[in-house]
Amino acid sequence: MTYYIVKVIISAIIIVAVSEISKRNSTAGALLASLPLLSVLAFVWMYIDTGDVAKISEVSKDVFWLVIPSLVLFVALPVLLKMQINFYLSLLISSALTAGAYTLLLLLLRAKQ
Repeated sequence: MTYYIVKVIISAIIIVAVSEISKRNSTAGALLASLPLLSVLAFVWMYIDTGDVAKISEVSKDVFWLVIPSLVLFVALPVLLKMQINFYLSLLISSALTAGAYTLLLLLLRAKQ
């Protein structure tokens, strides 16, 4: 149980750090947020839990492909906000567009198999 608490605390610290740093310096916050810290932590936790490097390799490859549709959010959100659309509505629309992009990519990847 202690191990899970440590994992949650470390993950939460990173999220709070990004938020707090972004308040002071948007570029530094964006840099920290753009680093694949979550993926690296997941790989470390997976390795500690299983030692299965083949599974880590598979997850790493899948993360690569799934980063592509996530970029929709970072394009759509600022465009919608510039159009003076309410923040929460902009976030909702951007999230919906991103979900659509994920769905499309997953369908394309399945079709290739």
